[in-house]
Amino acid sequence: MISLDDVVSLSRIQFGATAMFHFLFVPLTLGLSWILVIAESAYVMTGKVIYQDITRFWGKLFGINFVMGVTTGITLEFQFGTNWAYYSHYVGDIFGTPLAVEGLMAFFLESTLVGLFFFGWDKLSRGQHLLVTALVALGSNLSALWILIANGWMQNPVGAEFNPVTMRMELVDIAAVLFNPVAQVKFVHTVAAGYVAASLFVMGVSSWYLLRRMEVRFALRSFAIASGFGLAAILSVIILGDESGYRSGEVQKVKLAAIEAEWETEPAPAAFTLFGWPDQGDEVTHAAVKIPYLMGIIATRSLDEQVTGLKDLKAQHEVRIRSGMQAFDALEALRADGSNAAAQATFERHRADLGYGLLLTPYAAEIGKADEGAIARAVADSIPQVAPLFWSFRLMVGIGVVLLLLFGAAFLQLCRGKLVQSPRLLRALFWSIPLPWIAIEAGWFVAEFGRQPWTISDVLPVSASVSLLQPGQLWFSLIAIFFIYSSLLVVELFLLRHVIRKGPASLQTGRYQGEVLQNGSPV
Repeated sequence: MISLDDVVSLSRIQFGATAMFHFLFVPLTLGLSWILVIAESAYVMTGKVIYQDITRFWGKLFGINFVMGVTTGITLEFQFGTNWAYYSHYVGDIFGTPLAVEGLMAFFLESTLVGLFFFGWDKLSRGQHLLVTALVALGSNLSALWILIANGWMQNPVGAEFNPVTMRMELVDIAAVLFNPVAQVKFVHTVAAGYVAASLFVMGVSSWYLLRRMEVRFALRSFAIASGFGLAAILSVIILGDESGYRSGEVQKVKLAAIEAEWETEPAPAAFTLFGWPDQGDEVTHAAVKIPYLMGIIATRSLDEQVTGLKDLKAQHEVRIRSGMQAFDALEALRADGSNAAAQATFERHRADLGYGLLLTPYAAEIGKADEGAIARAVADSIPQVAPLFWSFRLMVGIGVVLLLLFGAAFLQLCRGKLVQSPRLLRALFWSIPLPWIAIEAGWFVAEFGRQPWTISDVLPVSASVSLLQPGQLWFSLIAIFFIYSSLLVVELFLLRHVIRKGPASLQTGRYQGEVLQNGSPV
């Protein structure tokens, strides 16, 4: 007999593992593409060959990363059909639309022009090649836009309605899906985080060159481009993160309360819990350190609106689960007799809570006849595990603050002309290269784990979304994905290290070979 809990858990882990690997490659692709545009624009405007070499060198690293990102992204999308069959059936009309547009408009644009970027240097004019580079960057970011429109709809399902005749969600307002405020904030926040990761990568590698007194002129120019771009990006990430918190407060009250371990509904304005130890069993946060007013300002942009606590949200969910049971019973009656006017009227009164009724899927053979024990378990499942969200959010924010200080110090030292004489800062930048990726993974964990138990918020729970596969099949594919993608990651790191160690000399131009420092200045 198939254990639904095992299938759900393994499907979650497999999708999460694939997404984790994919998000290791995406940020560098997003950010490096625009750094290439900036460097090549400088080459076109000034004619200085150093900017051409900067573009070509970092372009090689972009290309290595791009290939890995494509490989992991394709597998990720295929999983919707293999592991999430009912999800694909139930919401495929809406979710599939932005993914199809992404493939037709963005991915093909990006992948086609990547070839021209690498092989068109001697065949295109400077302006034409710059246009190609800009279109590659545009394609990379359009790919992220359409994917995040799809993901934003999962967080805030607007522009769609359930059709009791087809038993599926159907698209009714494409504009609402495209201009979903959650999707728009998520897009700009995500791509800005990618810009930060790429900027620190370039600055860290350039710092490595400077510490060894090699490729100095090349490293300083690369550092200057990345530091200015990165400083603007990290400021954007912080500002847009605040906006993301506000949008979550509007449409995902459970996620917001879980991030803050907000068990009780406090008088407005709510305090922000800086640190503490969330205890989900006793529904309390031990040794909480709070900042007055801050949570209310972040979540509601006001001093007189409450942030609803998890206990009150669970009470609301119980009411909606009971309402969803009635919606499910009415839907069953309509399936048996489409002309049943009483069932139609009952369904219309309770249709907004149908998804909450589906939370009973693991606990009741007949959702409409679920007992009190099943309802209690569904209510408990209606909020995510608080502690992982609480600490992941603080890890993301803490790293963001550290990165802001690093970018600020680097930019200041560069402007003062003392960067080369700051070995501690250069070492700190080099060893900090992984930090943006850790923050990005933590941010995605907050976004996706915080939506649990829903695949589509308030519409379709994870327990009703999965394909009915055998646990053994899932274990096999999970282990295969782990080993194959780990091997790809090792290959990527080896290739990046190989190209970086050779430096601009790998371009075979000879312009920077043997360059050394003399009295702090490049020869």
